[in-house]
Parts: sequence; structure tokens; C-alpha cells
Amino acid sequence: MTDTMTREQRVVLTIAVLASFVSFLDGTVVNVALPAIARDLGGGLSTQQWVVDAYLVTLGAFILVAGSLSDVLGRVVVLRIGLVGFGVASVAIAAAPTAEFLIVARALQGVAGALLVPSSLALITSTFRGPAQARAIGIWTGATTVAMLAGPLVGGVFVDALSWRLVFLVNVLPIGVTLWLLARLGHRDHRRPGARVDVLGAVLCAAGLGGVVFALIEQPNLGWGSPLIWIPGLIGALAFAGFLVRQRLAREPMMPLGLFRSRNFWAGNLATVFVYAALSLNGFVVSVYLQQGAGLSATLAGLASLPSTILMIALSSRMGALSGRFGPRLFMTLGPLVMAAGALLLLNVRGDFDYWTQVLPGVIVFGLGLTATVSPLTAAVLGAIDSERSGIASAVNNAVSRVAGLLAIAAVSSIVGGALDLDGFHRAAVFTAALMVLGATASFLGIRNHLSRAE
Repeated sequence: MTDTMTREQRVVLTIAVLASFVSFLDGTVVNVALPAIARDLGGGLSTQQWVVDAYLVTLGAFILVAGSLSDVLGRVVVLRIGLVGFGVASVAIAAAPTAEFLIVARALQGVAGALLVPSSLALITSTFRGPAQARAIGIWTGATTVAMLAGPLVGGVFVDALSWRLVFLVNVLPIGVTLWLLARLGHRDHRRPGARVDVLGAVLCAAGLGGVVFALIEQPNLGWGSPLIWIPGLIGALAFAGFLVRQRLAREPMMPLGLFRSRNFWAGNLATVFVYAALSLNGFVVSVYLQQGAGLSATLAGLASLPSTILMIALSSRMGALSGRFGPRLFMTLGPLVMAAGALLLLNVRGDFDYWTQVLPGVIVFGLGLTATVSPLTAAVLGAIDSERSGIASAVNNAVSRVAGLLAIAAVSSIVGGALDLDGFHRAAVFTAALMVLGATASFLGIRNHLSRAE
């Protein structure tokens, strides 16, 4: 496909793939490194939750503002800032002397990561047109899927053979290559006259997510009655409500609430909340328990979910084609139900652990359900909005999925009962299945096939 592209298009696509690869890779390598981080720096389950959620809080809060920042500063400038910031934060994480230092560095890395994915897609959509754009986005999507596949494997090997600290330096080389390609690109940057960044909206969103997440993570240690829990939680809830009001009143909102007038858009995003909360909860709990509870090495824990990812790579395009033929509702209903069945199969995990009989069947069933869900869900959400607004629609859906995962991981301690032992693992499996059933219900009741965009 790339042989029909101009030199500039090939360079732009390579830049977009590498920049997004960095962000997606970092999101998947971290789970297998969590037990090693906790052993080295201390802090137990709450430290592991914060290592993941510090990144997701700032990523979810600032991914919406990245689009308007690109309009003000230019896509190439924003991408360059994101890459440099991500690289510096990665080095700081690798050198972290304490858990608190690492968590702060992860939060800063999330801010930088929020600039990468939207800017990468914006570069593609501004450089490619028509069928070439669809092919370019397909290549970009395939590369990010490879990052999902490579992340747990690379992370596990690095943790076992070298150090968890080097896991966070994996992305330094692709960052360097991407910055070099950007310098060679000679691409004329585009700025939109009169564009403004909604700083107040971004601050309200970050404060809202941060307060709620702090309360959820620390609540098992201090209890809901502690002012150190309910005050940040209340402030966070009020700040997030203020963010929604701001989006209603702002002249150029980060998240235009008018998008949610479309039935498939709001229903698809509601399904996204449940499905991606379940996915994040499942990924976190399985990666940590297989090491701390079942005694597997980080490499084997990384390999454990490989069959699910392979199924997704092999069958996702086929599922997308079938969804285009029959409509997304069937797939968005059955897919989460199949994933719920896969999660419940993890109840077979026992003290005398055996991966092949207790985990692999659930991973395969879960992977089939995931494959049936993701492409139709994305198509339903983006297909509900006019093509000229697909960028902001994609950013909103991306933010919704990140925030859903953020809240699920923040609630891990409450879900598992304070400790990720075998009983806690089983409780998490049941909770994952329940979230998937809610996702299937939202899809069945809300999604309509072949709606006009006005509906």
C-alpha cells in the first residue's frame, strides 16, 4: 500500500505510527512491571494502582485539550513537545528513587502522552484524502495493535532479565527516531486563527478526576468517614460537574455536549464506559495476580494474554466487515456477553495453579468477545457523527475509554476486598463479567443499525 504514497506521506505515516506506538506501548508494558515496582519501592496494592492511574488521570484530562492546542500551536509543534516530554518523563521514571517520585513522573508522562495520539491522527487526516486516508488509518491502527501485543512481552522480558526500570526506557529509541523524522519532514504547520485553549476546562477535568481517584484508591486505608477521603472526593465530584457546565457554556468546548444528541454516539460511549472499565480491571488484576498469587515470572505473565491479542489481530478486520454488513448492534451485544463468559471462566483458577486448564480457556473466550466488540463499537461511535467532526468524536470516545479504565483501577481495592489474593481475584472476575453484561445491555437497548446521523 505504501508504494503509492508520496515521500511526504510515507514520512508522515511513519511519524504518526511511531508517536502513537510509544503511547500505546507504555500503556501495556506497565502492568507486568507492577509487582517488581512494589517490591523495589514499597507501597503494596495502592502504589500499583497509583502507578497506573497517575498516568491515566492526566492522559484522560488533557487528551481532549490536545486538539485545540494543535490548532493554536500547530500539529508538528505539539507532537514535538509531546515526544520530548514523554522521553524526559520516561527517563525520570526509570531513575525514580521513591514511589512518590515515580507517581509524579507518571502523571507528567500522561500529560505528554495526551499530546501524541490526537496529533498523530491529525497529521494523517491533514496529509491523506479519500481512500488513501482510510488505508493510512488502517496501517496506523494495525501498528498500535502490535504495540498492544509487544508491550506485555517486552515488559516481562525486561523485568525478568534486566530491571523494571529499563521497561520505561524502551520508548526512548522510537522517540529519538520520530524527532529526527520530524526535523526532516519540512512539513508546513497549520494553525487556526482565533483558536483558543480551554485552560479552565482542562483544570476542572484534571481536578475532578484526581479528587475522585484519590478517594477511591485511599478509601480502603482510611475509610469513607475520614475527611482526607470524603473532602477530596466531594471536591473532585464538584469539579467534574463544573467541567460539564463549562463544556455547555464555552464558546469552543473541548467536549461538545451536542455530540451526545446522536443516539448511537451516546449509547456507544455508554457501552464504552462499561466495556473499557472491565478491560482495564481485567488486565490489571490478571497481570498482578499471575505474578504475586500464582508465582509466574513477569515474562510468563506477559505471555498469558497473548492468545487473546493474536485472535484480535487475526479476526478484527473480518469482524469489522461483518459489522458493516449486518450493523454493529448484534456484535456490540454478543461480544461483551462472550467476554463476560470468558471472565467467569477465570473462577476455575485455584490454589494449585495450572495456566493451561484454568486460565487459557478464559483468555481465548475473552479474546473472541473482544474481537467481536472493538471494531463495531468504534464504527458505531464515529459513524454517528458527521465526518468533519470525526476527530473530536474520536477524541471524546478515547477519553471516555481512558477515564473508565482509570476509575476501574482506582476501585480495585474495594472490588477485591483490600487484597489481591485468590478470593480477591475471583471477586474481580465476577465484577468484570457484571460490567460486560452492563455493556451488552447498553448496546442492545441503545444502539440502532443504519441510523441517519441526525438521529
